[in-house]
Amino acid sequence: MPIHQIMEIDPRLIQFGGSLVAIIVLAWLALALRLGPKPGLENAQQAANAASEVHDGFVPVESAVARDGSAAVLRDDAGQVMLIKTHGTKFAGRILSSSASATVSDTMLVIDTGEARFGQVTLDLDSPDAWADAINRLGSA
Repeated sequence: MPIHQIMEIDPRLIQFGGSLVAIIVLAWLALALRLGPKPGLENAQQAANAASEVHDGFVPVESAVARDGSAAVLRDDAGQVMLIKTHGTKFAGRILSSSASATVSDTMLVIDTGEARFGQVTLDLDSPDAWADAINRLGSA
């Protein structure tokens, strides 16, 4: 039996395999070169913009951005506190409810949102104590 009859492969399978290899190589290259947007918040204005995307009409009067840009905490004039964190290349945020709580360890503010799906967020801030007090007061309001 001739070898070309034994090794006959459907051309569509060869094309699929080649395409799959090319996609994997390009994904690896993009990862190796660190291409793509860098998620993060650099300042209060970016945090305010993210807050308005998360909750339309939320206008912060005070905010604090984590040193690494991974999260921010904001307060509006009605006393609502919003927590924003990076989620991939986007941002996720919540207006904290009375079930939220906060603790401080050195310069780290640890916020437990009270929501299992959003989880706990740690922010390295200059003045975490005031934010912890504001968040813990939500439960008594």
